[in-house]
Amino acid sequence: MKAAWYEKQGAARDVLVVGEMDDPQPRAGEVRIRVAFSGVNPGDVKKREDAFRVGMPYQRVIPHSDGSGTVESVGEGVSRDWIGRRVWCYGAQSYRPFGTAAQYTVVPLKLVVPLPEGVPLEQGACLGIPGITAHRAVHVSGSVVGQTVLVQGGAGAVGACAVQLAHQAGARVIATCRTESDKGIASRAGADEVLLTTGNLVERVRALAPDGVNHIVEVAFGANIKTDTAVLAQGGSIATYATNTPMPETPVWQLVFVNARLFFVGSDDVPAEAKIEATQDINKALEAGWQGLDIVEIVPLDQIARAHELVERPVKSGRVIVAVAGA
Repeated sequence: MKAAWYEKQGAARDVLVVGEMDDPQPRAGEVRIRVAFSGVNPGDVKKREDAFRVGMPYQRVIPHSDGSGTVESVGEGVSRDWIGRRVWCYGAQSYRPFGTAAQYTVVPLKLVVPLPEGVPLEQGACLGIPGITAHRAVHVSGSVVGQTVLVQGGAGAVGACAVQLAHQAGARVIATCRTESDKGIASRAGADEVLLTTGNLVERVRALAPDGVNHIVEVAFGANIKTDTAVLAQGGSIATYATNTPMPETPVWQLVFVNARLFFVGSDDVPAEAKIEATQDINKALEAGWQGLDIVEIVPLDQIARAHELVERPVKSGRVIVAVAGA
């Protein structure tokens, strides 16, 4: 098969290689997917760059955890009814060496989700990490039915998924965005109100939620924690999945006074049952008419380094995916 991989960490154009590898074979409990599209997430870029200084976990890594395609063969113990199904997958390169940036990927059946009828394969490659992260960030503190949820960064991939999933779960959703052009993304995702982050954001959120917001989904913990604290309702919660700085200052006493709860969400280690619930709710949203995430560019496998660079230095909001079928 044709595949992209790296055997050392560094800049995309220095370490990513496209070549031929042996076709993988599914073992017991696994399926082999003929990959159509492979999703590029910031986490894939960080692994390749060694941003967290953990080194190479395997001698060779085929990047990307998310992808979509068609099940071509199955291992022992897996029903042959799966063969020919359009699917999306997640976690292909989570604690595993070979992800979806290849013509074939082999994953355990538990990481495979049927793609609802009418949903394009391109969209299927966008769903895994953003959707599971968002779902956990929305639901980690409990039910949001009837609550006011603030999604910071509602135009990003996780943010837009969080807006939709909170909306689907019965919350009133306030989203924030940096630019006017991004407001439409959050609105299409289901936000009831969309605010720009410029000016006095605390005052404008408080005008919409005088008693404070019940739960916050946070993309930049360090930059936003003071704002989040100022708008949080008594007993409210914050779930953060990213930060702009690794060691931020935190207004501890103010959080104490409102009896705040803080949650930190890493998609790779979300409990297995929560991942399954997330995939079910994501599919329900798609079946109910959610159009999914905006795709800003589709890059051929031969140009995978460019795809990584577009994620590192985005020109505009939207997902970058790699076209693999027929590579």
